[in-house]
Amino acid sequence: MATATENKIDTSSLQAQPRAAGNKNEARRVRRGGKIPAVVYGAGKNAMPVSVDPRQVLRILHSETGHNTIFDLSLDGERTKAMIVDWQFEPVKGHLLHIDLKRIAMDQKLKVNVPIELKGEAEGVKTQGGILEQVLREVEVECLPGDIPSFIEAEVTELVFGKVLRVADLPRSDKFKYLTDENQPVAHIISVKEEVAPTPEAAAAEAAAAPAEPEVIKKGKQETEEEGAAEASAEKAEKPEKSEKPEKKEKK
Repeated sequence: MATATENKIDTSSLQAQPRAAGNKNEARRVRRGGKIPAVVYGAGKNAMPVSVDPRQVLRILHSETGHNTIFDLSLDGERTKAMIVDWQFEPVKGHLLHIDLKRIAMDQKLKVNVPIELKGEAEGVKTQGGILEQVLREVEVECLPGDIPSFIEAEVTELVFGKVLRVADLPRSDKFKYLTDENQPVAHIISVKEEVAPTPEAAAAEAAAAPAEPEVIKKGKQETEEEGAAEASAEKAEKPEKSEKPEKKEKK
C-alpha cells in the first residue's frame, strides 16, 4: 500500500541535489542515503553531478510517456525542463543505479524513440491461421519536446500472408518526422510450424538404418589402426638396428 509521501510523488517534476564528483565509493555513499547518483547536462551548460530520489525517477520511467516524459527539474533554486536520456539498473536485484538527465529547450527539436502499438486483428490471423509478429518495437522521430507522441498506433487489420507493414505505412503527422528507414518492416504474418509424426514405414526404415553408423565407425577405427601399424613397421625397417657392430679385421 502506497504511503502518503509516495502519493505526492508525480511525473511532472524531479528534485535534484548537487553532489561531489567522485569514485564508486562516493556513489555507494549516495545510495546508502536513499538517493541515486545522476548527471545533468545540455542547454550549453557544463555537466553537473547530482543525486535524485529513485522513486521519482521510477514513476517517470513507468508513466505513459516513459523516458520521453518532459518534466521540471529543480536544481539549486532553478527550474528547467529536462528528460531522462539514459538509466542503469542493477542486473540481479533490479535496483536503479544511475541516470543521465538532459536539459531541454522547448523551442528546439530533438530526436527520440517512440514505441509502436499494433491495433486491430490481422486478417491473416483471423482467417488464415497465421501468427502476427511485430518486428519493430519502436521508431525514431524528430519533433519539438512538446510534440513527442506517447506511442505510434499501427493498424494491422489488413495484414495477410505475403504482406508486410513497414515504417512508410505508419500514420503521418505535421508535428513529427520519421527518422527510421521507411522500408524497415514493422509487422507481418508468419505460419505456425507443426511437427509431422513419422509414418510406420518411415519409422521402420529409420530403425533398420540405425546399426549402420556404429559399423562405419568400427571400420574406420580398424583401418586407422592398421594404417598406423603399417607406418610404424615401415619406419622401423628404414632405421638401422643399433645392435649391429662393424666387423672386426682378422690379425695376420
